[in-house]
Amino acid sequence: MKFSIPPLSHDLDAALQHKIDNKTKPRGSLGLLEKVALQVGRIQQTLSPAFKNPHLLIFAGDHGAAKEGISAYPQDVTWQMVENYLAGGAGANVFARQNGLALQVIDAGVAHDFGPRDGLIDAKIAPTGTRSYLSEPAMTLEECEAALRKGAKIAHGLADAGCNVMGVGEMGIGNTAAASLITHLLTGTPLIDCIGRGTGLDDAGLQRKRELLSTAVARAQLPPNADPMQVLCEFGGFEIVMMAGALLGGAERGMTLLIDGFIVTSALLAASRIAPNIRDYCIFCHRSAEPGHQAQMRDLGGEPLIDLGLRLGEGSGVVIAYPLVCSALVMLNEMASFESAGVSQSAG
Repeated sequence: MKFSIPPLSHDLDAALQHKIDNKTKPRGSLGLLEKVALQVGRIQQTLSPAFKNPHLLIFAGDHGAAKEGISAYPQDVTWQMVENYLAGGAGANVFARQNGLALQVIDAGVAHDFGPRDGLIDAKIAPTGTRSYLSEPAMTLEECEAALRKGAKIAHGLADAGCNVMGVGEMGIGNTAAASLITHLLTGTPLIDCIGRGTGLDDAGLQRKRELLSTAVARAQLPPNADPMQVLCEFGGFEIVMMAGALLGGAERGMTLLIDGFIVTSALLAASRIAPNIRDYCIFCHRSAEPGHQAQMRDLGGEPLIDLGLRLGEGSGVVIAYPLVCSALVMLNEMASFESAGVSQSAG
Protein backbone atom coordinates (compact mmCIF):
# COMPACT_ATOMS: atom_id res chain seq x y z
CA MET A 1 0.00 0.00 0.00
CA LYS A 2 1.14 3.53 -0.77
CA PHE A 3 1.05 6.47 1.62
CA SER A 4 2.11 9.95 0.59
CA ILE A 5 4.14 11.39 3.47
CA PRO A 6 6.44 14.22 2.38
CA PRO A 7 9.76 14.88 4.07
CA LEU A 8 9.60 17.85 6.40
CA SER A 9 10.91 21.14 5.07
CA HIS A 10 13.88 22.62 6.93
CA ASP A 11 13.33 26.12 5.54
CA LEU A 12 12.34 27.53 8.93
CA ASP A 13 14.94 25.65 10.98
CA ALA A 14 17.35 28.57 11.32
CA ALA A 15 14.60 30.99 12.32
CA LEU A 16 13.08 28.52 14.78
CA GLN A 17 16.46 27.78 16.36
CA HIS A 18 17.21 31.51 16.62
CA LYS A 19 13.88 32.09 18.35
CA ILE A 20 14.55 29.23 20.80
CA ASP A 21 18.14 30.27 21.50
CA ASN A 22 17.17 33.88 22.20
CA LYS A 23 14.70 33.12 24.96
CA THR A 24 15.77 34.30 28.41
CA LYS A 25 17.68 31.15 29.32
CA PRO A 26 21.05 29.58 28.62
CA ARG A 27 21.09 27.86 25.26
CA GLY A 28 19.92 24.26 25.48
CA SER A 29 18.92 24.60 29.13
CA LEU A 30 15.39 23.27 28.51
CA GLY A 31 16.76 20.10 26.98
CA LEU A 32 14.27 17.96 25.08
CA LEU A 33 11.61 20.67 25.28
CA GLU A 34 13.70 22.77 22.92
CA LYS A 35 13.97 19.88 20.47
CA VAL A 36 10.21 19.33 20.66
CA ALA A 37 9.51 23.01 20.00
CA LEU A 38 11.76 22.93 16.94
CA GLN A 39 10.17 19.72 15.69
CA VAL A 40 6.56 20.91 16.02
CA GLY A 41 7.45 24.24 14.40
CA ARG A 42 8.99 22.28 11.54
CA ILE A 43 5.92 20.00 11.23
CA GLN A 44 3.53 22.97 11.17
CA GLN A 45 5.94 25.21 9.21
CA THR A 46 5.44 28.18 11.48
CA LEU A 47 7.39 30.08 14.13
CA SER A 48 4.30 30.04 16.35
CA PRO A 49 2.95 26.46 16.33
CA ALA A 50 -0.26 25.61 18.16
CA PHE A 51 -2.18 22.43 18.86
CA LYS A 52 -5.82 22.18 17.87
CA ASN A 53 -8.45 19.62 18.82
CA PRO A 54 -6.01 17.09 20.39
CA HIS A 55 -7.15 13.47 20.31
CA LEU A 56 -6.23 10.09 21.73
CA LEU A 57 -7.49 7.11 19.73
CA ILE A 58 -7.63 3.75 21.51
CA PHE A 59 -7.74 0.78 19.13
CA ALA A 60 -8.94 -2.55 20.53
CA GLY A 61 -8.61 -6.03 19.10
CA ASP A 62 -8.33 -9.66 20.15
CA HIS A 63 -5.53 -12.11 19.35
CA GLY A 64 -6.12 -15.77 18.65
CA ALA A 65 -2.84 -16.67 20.34
CA ALA A 66 -4.09 -15.19 23.63
CA LYS A 67 -5.98 -18.41 24.25
CA GLU A 68 -2.65 -20.27 24.38
CA GLY A 69 -1.47 -18.76 27.68
CA ILE A 70 0.74 -15.88 26.53
CA SER A 71 -0.93 -13.40 28.90
CA ALA A 72 -1.67 -13.25 32.60
CA TYR A 73 -5.26 -12.20 31.83
CA PRO A 74 -8.15 -13.96 30.03
CA GLN A 75 -9.20 -12.72 26.60
CA ASP A 76 -12.53 -11.38 27.91
CA VAL A 77 -10.62 -8.52 29.53
CA THR A 78 -10.32 -6.89 26.08
CA TRP A 79 -14.04 -6.26 25.67
CA GLN A 80 -14.47 -5.54 29.38
CA MET A 81 -11.84 -2.81 29.17
CA VAL A 82 -13.54 -1.35 26.10
CA GLU A 83 -16.64 -1.01 28.26
CA ASN A 84 -14.49 0.69 30.90
CA TYR A 85 -13.20 3.20 28.32
CA LEU A 86 -16.73 3.90 27.14
CA ALA A 87 -17.78 4.48 30.76
CA GLY A 88 -14.84 6.87 31.25
CA GLY A 89 -13.23 4.90 34.06
CA ALA A 90 -9.84 3.76 32.72
CA GLY A 91 -6.45 5.34 33.30
CA ALA A 92 -6.38 6.77 29.76
CA ASN A 93 -9.79 8.37 30.36
CA VAL A 94 -8.90 10.15 33.56
CA PHE A 95 -5.56 11.45 32.27
CA ALA A 96 -7.12 12.55 28.98
CA ARG A 97 -9.80 14.48 30.86
CA GLN A 98 -7.18 16.01 33.13
CA ASN A 99 -5.08 17.22 30.22
CA GLY A 100 -7.71 18.20 27.67
CA LEU A 101 -7.56 15.47 25.02
CA ALA A 102 -10.67 14.04 23.42
CA LEU A 103 -10.75 10.24 23.51
CA GLN A 104 -12.29 7.87 20.99
CA VAL A 105 -12.38 4.07 21.10
CA ILE A 106 -12.14 1.97 17.93
CA ASP A 107 -13.22 -1.67 17.71
CA ALA A 108 -10.64 -3.01 15.27
CA GLY A 109 -11.50 -6.65 15.91
CA VAL A 110 -12.73 -7.46 19.41
CA ALA A 111 -14.35 -10.87 19.88
CA HIS A 112 -17.51 -9.27 21.24
CA ASP A 113 -20.62 -7.62 19.81
CA PHE A 114 -20.95 -4.14 21.33
CA GLY A 115 -23.76 -2.92 19.10
CA PRO A 116 -24.04 0.79 18.29
CA ARG A 117 -22.49 2.78 21.13
CA ASP A 118 -21.70 6.42 21.72
CA GLY A 119 -17.96 6.98 21.67
CA LEU A 120 -17.21 3.70 19.85
CA ILE A 121 -16.18 3.52 16.20
CA ASP A 122 -17.02 0.15 14.68
CA ALA A 123 -14.13 -0.69 12.35
CA LYS A 124 -14.13 -4.42 13.10
CA ILE A 125 -12.10 -6.44 10.59
CA ALA A 126 -13.17 -9.89 11.85
CA PRO A 127 -15.74 -10.74 14.53
CA THR A 128 -13.49 -13.10 16.50
CA GLY A 129 -10.20 -11.21 16.24
CA THR A 130 -7.09 -12.61 14.60
CA ARG A 131 -6.22 -16.26 14.16
CA SER A 132 -3.52 -17.86 16.30
CA TYR A 133 -0.09 -17.20 14.84
CA LEU A 134 1.12 -20.32 16.65
CA SER A 135 -0.48 -22.44 13.93
CA GLU A 136 -1.18 -20.08 10.99
CA PRO A 137 -0.85 -16.43 9.93
CA ALA A 138 -2.80 -14.07 12.16
CA MET A 139 -4.54 -12.42 9.19
CA THR A 140 -4.74 -12.39 5.43
CA LEU A 141 -3.16 -9.71 3.29
CA GLU A 142 -6.65 -8.44 2.45
CA GLU A 143 -7.49 -8.09 6.15
CA CYS A 144 -4.17 -6.35 6.82
CA GLU A 145 -4.71 -3.85 4.02
CA ALA A 146 -8.28 -3.22 5.19
CA ALA A 147 -7.05 -2.45 8.70
CA LEU A 148 -4.43 -0.03 7.36
CA ARG A 149 -7.03 1.73 5.20
CA LYS A 150 -9.53 2.04 8.04
CA GLY A 151 -6.90 3.45 10.39
CA ALA A 152 -5.81 6.03 7.83
CA LYS A 153 -9.43 6.99 7.13
CA ILE A 154 -10.07 7.62 10.83
CA ALA A 155 -7.01 9.88 11.04
CA HIS A 156 -8.05 11.73 7.89
CA GLY A 157 -11.46 12.32 9.45
CA LEU A 158 -9.88 13.85 12.53
CA ALA A 159 -7.75 16.13 10.35
CA ASP A 160 -10.85 17.23 8.48
CA ALA A 161 -12.37 18.11 11.88
CA GLY A 162 -9.40 20.38 12.68
CA CYS A 163 -7.20 18.01 14.70
CA ASN A 164 -3.47 18.56 14.21
CA VAL A 165 -2.07 16.51 17.11
CA MET A 166 -2.97 12.87 17.69
CA GLY A 167 -1.88 10.06 19.95
CA VAL A 168 -2.84 6.41 19.65
CA GLY A 169 -3.21 3.72 22.27
CA GLU A 170 -4.38 0.12 22.33
CA MET A 171 -6.18 -2.63 24.17
CA GLY A 172 -5.85 -6.29 23.32
CA ILE A 173 -4.98 -9.17 25.61
CA GLY A 174 -1.84 -10.79 24.21
CA ASN A 175 -0.69 -7.80 22.20
CA THR A 176 2.67 -7.40 23.94
CA ALA A 177 3.51 -10.83 22.52
CA ALA A 178 2.56 -9.69 19.01
CA ALA A 179 4.62 -6.52 19.51
CA SER A 180 7.60 -8.64 20.59
CA LEU A 181 7.42 -10.70 17.41
CA ILE A 182 7.06 -7.63 15.20
CA THR A 183 9.99 -5.93 16.93
CA HIS A 184 12.18 -9.01 16.60
CA LEU A 185 11.46 -9.40 12.88
CA LEU A 186 11.74 -5.73 11.92
CA THR A 187 14.79 -4.77 14.00
CA GLY A 188 16.74 -8.04 14.02
CA THR A 189 16.97 -7.90 17.82
CA PRO A 190 17.19 -11.37 19.42
CA LEU A 191 13.69 -12.54 20.30
CA ILE A 192 14.49 -13.07 23.98
CA ASP A 193 15.47 -9.39 24.28
CA CYS A 194 12.08 -8.35 22.88
CA ILE A 195 9.92 -10.33 25.32
CA GLY A 196 8.76 -8.91 28.65
CA ARG A 197 6.22 -9.69 31.32
CA GLY A 198 3.39 -7.82 29.60
CA THR A 199 0.46 -7.51 31.98
CA GLY A 200 2.46 -9.08 34.81
CA LEU A 201 3.51 -12.65 34.06
CA ASP A 202 5.39 -14.50 36.77
CA ASP A 203 8.65 -16.32 35.99
CA ALA A 204 6.89 -19.47 34.81
CA GLY A 205 4.51 -17.47 32.64
CA LEU A 206 7.37 -15.51 31.13
CA GLN A 207 9.20 -18.72 30.26
CA ARG A 208 6.06 -20.14 28.62
CA LYS A 209 5.64 -16.92 26.64
CA ARG A 210 9.22 -17.18 25.38
CA GLU A 211 8.72 -20.78 24.32
CA LEU A 212 5.44 -20.06 22.52
CA LEU A 213 6.85 -17.09 20.64
CA SER A 214 9.90 -19.09 19.60
CA THR A 215 7.50 -21.69 18.22
CA ALA A 216 5.65 -18.98 16.30
CA VAL A 217 8.85 -17.67 14.72
CA ALA A 218 9.89 -21.17 13.74
CA ARG A 219 6.50 -21.82 12.14
CA ALA A 220 6.49 -18.66 10.05
CA GLN A 221 10.05 -19.05 8.72
CA LEU A 222 10.26 -15.40 7.68
CA PRO A 223 13.54 -14.16 6.19
CA PRO A 224 15.58 -11.55 8.10
CA ASN A 225 14.52 -8.81 5.67
CA ALA A 226 10.84 -9.74 5.58
CA ASP A 227 8.40 -7.26 4.09
CA PRO A 228 6.55 -5.34 6.85
CA MET A 229 3.17 -6.36 5.46
CA GLN A 230 4.23 -9.99 5.65
CA VAL A 231 5.32 -9.53 9.27
CA LEU A 232 2.00 -7.88 10.14
CA CYS A 233 0.03 -10.63 8.42
CA GLU A 234 1.89 -13.33 10.31
CA PHE A 235 1.93 -11.81 13.80
CA GLY A 236 0.00 -8.55 13.97
CA GLY A 237 -3.21 -7.73 15.73
CA PHE A 238 -5.95 -5.81 13.99
CA GLU A 239 -5.50 -3.02 16.54
CA ILE A 240 -1.75 -2.87 15.84
CA VAL A 241 -2.23 -2.71 12.07
CA MET A 242 -5.01 -0.13 12.37
CA MET A 243 -2.78 2.01 14.60
CA ALA A 244 -0.09 1.84 11.92
CA GLY A 245 -2.66 3.02 9.39
CA ALA A 246 -3.80 5.84 11.66
CA LEU A 247 -0.22 7.02 12.18
CA LEU A 248 0.43 6.92 8.45
CA GLY A 249 -2.81 8.76 7.75
CA GLY A 250 -2.06 11.37 10.39
CA ALA A 251 1.38 12.04 8.96
CA GLU A 252 -0.14 12.36 5.50
CA ARG A 253 -2.22 15.24 6.88
CA GLY A 254 0.70 16.91 8.67
CA MET A 255 -0.29 15.95 12.20
CA THR A 256 2.09 15.84 15.14
CA LEU A 257 2.04 12.18 16.23
CA LEU A 258 2.35 11.36 19.93
CA ILE A 259 3.83 7.89 20.36
CA ASP A 260 3.05 5.75 23.41
CA GLY A 261 5.03 2.71 24.53
CA PHE A 262 5.97 -0.75 23.33
CA ILE A 263 2.87 -1.86 21.43
CA VAL A 264 2.21 1.47 19.73
CA THR A 265 5.87 1.67 18.75
CA SER A 266 5.65 -1.78 17.14
CA ALA A 267 2.93 -0.30 14.92
CA LEU A 268 5.20 2.66 14.21
CA LEU A 269 8.07 0.32 13.30
CA ALA A 270 5.90 -1.25 10.64
CA ALA A 271 4.65 2.15 9.49
CA SER A 272 8.22 3.43 9.22
CA ARG A 273 9.08 0.55 6.87
CA ILE A 274 6.09 1.45 4.70
CA ALA A 275 6.79 5.22 4.67
CA PRO A 276 10.14 6.17 6.28
CA ASN A 277 9.34 9.91 6.44
CA ILE A 278 6.78 9.24 9.18
CA ARG A 279 9.56 9.28 11.79
CA ASP A 280 9.91 13.07 11.49
CA TYR A 281 6.31 13.59 12.62
CA CYS A 282 6.69 11.58 15.85
CA ILE A 283 7.26 12.65 19.44
CA PHE A 284 8.13 9.74 21.73
CA CYS A 285 6.21 10.32 24.94
CA HIS A 286 7.67 7.77 27.36
CA ARG A 287 10.12 4.94 27.82
CA SER A 288 8.27 1.67 28.40
CA ALA A 289 9.30 -0.83 31.05
CA GLU A 290 9.00 -3.56 28.39
CA PRO A 291 12.54 -4.60 27.36
CA GLY A 292 11.73 -4.62 23.64
CA HIS A 293 11.06 -0.89 23.74
CA GLN A 294 14.78 -0.23 24.01
CA ALA A 295 15.34 -2.04 20.70
CA GLN A 296 12.58 0.03 19.13
CA MET A 297 14.11 3.29 20.34
CA ARG A 298 17.51 2.32 18.98
CA ASP A 299 16.00 1.52 15.61
CA LEU A 300 13.92 4.71 15.38
CA GLY A 301 16.36 7.03 17.13
CA GLY A 302 13.73 8.03 19.67
CA GLU A 303 14.30 10.18 22.74
CA PRO A 304 11.37 9.58 25.14
CA LEU A 305 10.21 12.55 27.17
CA ILE A 306 9.56 10.68 30.41
CA ASP A 307 10.67 7.47 32.09
CA LEU A 308 8.25 6.53 34.87
CA GLY A 309 8.34 2.75 34.58
CA LEU A 310 4.98 2.76 32.77
CA ARG A 311 3.67 -0.43 31.17
CA LEU A 312 -0.09 0.17 31.19
CA GLY A 313 -0.53 0.80 27.47
CA GLU A 314 -3.84 2.27 26.24
CA GLY A 315 -2.09 5.54 25.37
CA SER A 316 -1.52 6.42 29.01
CA GLY A 317 2.02 7.63 28.33
CA VAL A 318 0.70 9.98 25.64
CA VAL A 319 -1.84 11.72 27.82
CA ILE A 320 0.54 11.93 30.80
CA ALA A 321 3.32 13.47 28.68
CA TYR A 322 1.06 15.76 26.65
CA PRO A 323 1.41 18.73 29.06
CA LEU A 324 5.19 18.58 28.55
CA VAL A 325 4.73 18.81 24.79
CA CYS A 326 2.43 21.79 25.35
CA SER A 327 5.09 23.34 27.59
CA ALA A 328 7.51 23.26 24.65
CA LEU A 329 5.08 25.35 22.59
CA VAL A 330 4.41 27.75 25.47
CA MET A 331 8.14 28.31 25.76
CA LEU A 332 8.42 29.04 22.05
CA ASN A 333 5.36 31.28 21.88
CA GLU A 334 5.27 33.09 25.22
CA MET A 335 8.68 33.14 26.87
CA ALA A 336 10.40 36.50 26.62
CA SER A 337 13.45 37.01 24.43
CA PHE A 338 16.60 38.70 25.68
CA GLU A 339 15.70 41.74 23.63
CA SER A 340 12.09 42.05 24.76
CA ALA A 341 12.98 41.54 28.42
CA GLY A 342 16.03 43.82 28.37
CA VAL A 343 18.23 41.00 29.67
CA SER A 344 21.90 40.82 28.72
CA GLN A 345 22.98 37.77 26.79
CA SER A 346 25.95 35.54 27.44
CA ALA A 347 29.20 36.72 25.92
CA GLY A 348 30.02 33.15 24.94
